[in-house]
Amino acid sequence: MTDRTQGTGGASRRAFGAKGPDELRAQIEQTRSRLGDTVEELAARADVKGRARARAADLRDRAGAMTVGLRSTAAQAGHRAQEKATLVGHKAQERAGVAGHRAQDRAALVGHRTQERAAQVGHRAQEKATSMGHRAEQAVPGPVTDAVQACRRNPRPLMIAGAACAAAVTAALLVRRYRRRTCQ
Repeated sequence: MTDRTQGTGGASRRAFGAKGPDELRAQIEQTRSRLGDTVEELAARADVKGRARARAADLRDRAGAMTVGLRSTAAQAGHRAQEKATLVGHKAQERAGVAGHRAQDRAALVGHRTQERAAQVGHRAQEKATSMGHRAEQAVPGPVTDAVQACRRNPRPLMIAGAACAAAVTAALLVRRYRRRTCQ
């Protein structure tokens, strides 16, 4: 055996020889183990196809994990967007309700104001009509006013006189019509 051996960490150290066959066997076993590890490392470095396959498998695993992560993130973002849209929709609906109530209140207020103005105009018209009625009453001569009041007190003679007048007018119209037909 040589007097130099490679130690851990790559540094050489001087070996002092084995003190017996058991120790020598142990050293041989350690050397074989280290040599096997070194051979495996070299074989792994030399196996380009194997390394490429391992790298591809690793990348596939990472891509799969990223895909799952992205899907999860997208689903969460979709849920958040849906929640926000629902919240915005509810707020808009509430605002529309408030605006509707405001418009309804304004319309009621305008309706009340219009009703008040219409009542005022009606009262004014009624006052003017009453005033004009009083003026007309004052402008009518006394005998006509007395006749109207008498007719109000005794409507039956007025009705009989009115019927007689109507009959006379009707008869005059019929005679006139008859004469026109016979003359033609």
